[in-house]
Amino acid sequence: MGKARILQNKTYLYLTEFFAGMSVMAVELGASRLLAPYFSSSQIVWTIIIGTIMIAMALGNIYGGRAADKNPAPDRLYRRMVIAAVWIAAIPVVGRYIILGISALLIFTVDSGFLIAAAFAACMVIFVFPLFLLGTVTPSLVKYTVDSLEDNGKTVGMLNAANTIGSILGTFLPTFVTIPAVGTSATFLIFAGILLLLSVIYFVSAKGGARGAVIGVLLFLACCLFGRSDSFAFWENDLLYEGESVYNYLQVKENENSVILSTNVLFGVQSILKKDGGLTGMYYDYALAAPLMAGVHEKERMEALILGMGTGTFASQCRRYFPQMQTEGVEIDEKITQLARTYFELPEDTPVATYDGRAYLQATDRKYDVIMVDAYQDITIPFQMSSVEFFTMVKNHLKRDGVLVVNMNMRGTKEGSINEYLSDTIASVFSSVVTVDVPGSTNRELFASASPDMLDVMQDNMALTPDSGLVDLMGRVAQGLSAYTPGGYLMTDDKAPVELLGMQVIDELIRDEAAYYRKIYEKDGLRGLLDQL
Repeated sequence: MGKARILQNKTYLYLTEFFAGMSVMAVELGASRLLAPYFSSSQIVWTIIIGTIMIAMALGNIYGGRAADKNPAPDRLYRRMVIAAVWIAAIPVVGRYIILGISALLIFTVDSGFLIAAAFAACMVIFVFPLFLLGTVTPSLVKYTVDSLEDNGKTVGMLNAANTIGSILGTFLPTFVTIPAVGTSATFLIFAGILLLLSVIYFVSAKGGARGAVIGVLLFLACCLFGRSDSFAFWENDLLYEGESVYNYLQVKENENSVILSTNVLFGVQSILKKDGGLTGMYYDYALAAPLMAGVHEKERMEALILGMGTGTFASQCRRYFPQMQTEGVEIDEKITQLARTYFELPEDTPVATYDGRAYLQATDRKYDVIMVDAYQDITIPFQMSSVEFFTMVKNHLKRDGVLVVNMNMRGTKEGSINEYLSDTIASVFSSVVTVDVPGSTNRELFASASPDMLDVMQDNMALTPDSGLVDLMGRVAQGLSAYTPGGYLMTDDKAPVELLGMQVIDELIRDEAAYYRKIYEKDGLRGLLDQL
């Protein structure tokens, strides 16, 4: 009697469909943020997430339809929703440990495509089962809501509309509201709680199945207690800041010499502040050759634009060594700019536009003496900032003797690497292109200009540089510079496979690093490996 009463109200069933659709999309977006610190949030990772979720939903649709025909009791549907809710709520508790466990296993068994294999395995283990259960919702609800063949089209249409509208909200709410406001972990808990509440309402109204609902509520509360942490780097105890923005997972750490920003990956340095105000020992120092190539000491005022400002490391270096140089930056993530002001001593009078770098160039007609391109989306440069069309736009925003400097952070060794593609693309636009490798890193700096005299100008301006430490460094940079001979690898707006090219280099780096530990494991076993770590 109770069951029939609640199911006679189709509004409740439409609400079930609405919130099920919303939760699926919320979990999908939460999955991308959960995986980003470990595997990046590149198009490849997104493809894996979407693909595995589609597999889960398709299998759930098939199973749900057969189960509803075999036994149409709605108890079974709402029991599956309880299980799905508890599983989703458990993701913040155990998800990161599963990811690290899978990664540790695969790094010793997979020779190529590590990130793809690890991300796919993590998605399959963590997300397929609960979304398979949610995939059973629609065919089951069709069974309960279709009363006759006369209005079945209308009823199914209403269910699909409810699911679609829920999915739309489930797309926007996590991205713009819950993840920036309360984090990924809380987002999983919020949408798991919604699913659980729907199920509890059903079982209370039906006056049955209370035991399963109570167990589900207790498990959910336990997950809320133990899964509230928004820390992805749970082994770190000395982070100044760890949080999330609309675009990135963000981590600020400090040691006795530096303050460091990392984004989306749990290793690497995206920006750095040296507490003594000196040279960083990184590619930012090598990029200081660009103002010299543009004749900084021969001009009363020089203007520079930094696309991918980060926390302003390069801008701060320019400010220190070239006082006549005015810098402005473009940074798409406003939260990074806020961190720059708080932790990295970025002056308030250094303007930073919250914008995409290419869109910014389209919106301004200003010309600059130096433009630095240091915009990275996780593991690689955004495709829209890697094409012939983009670098043509950069050239049009440089003065006649202006210089472009590009940080290329993954120096591959194979022919057809991402850096070769970038270099060839830039060389198709600029007549003078030189590169230099940054020692002790995978970075390579590329300098390009329409002026054939930029190296001579650099030598002249080095002689005018008062700081002896910078002069010594620039001498080493000059010795390492080599003219770039272009090939035929070009990227355009229509074809710029930066994610695949970047993944190839990442695989190469991981394979080289893993080889060392594999040898230890083969020789001394697990104990030897643990001792080494």
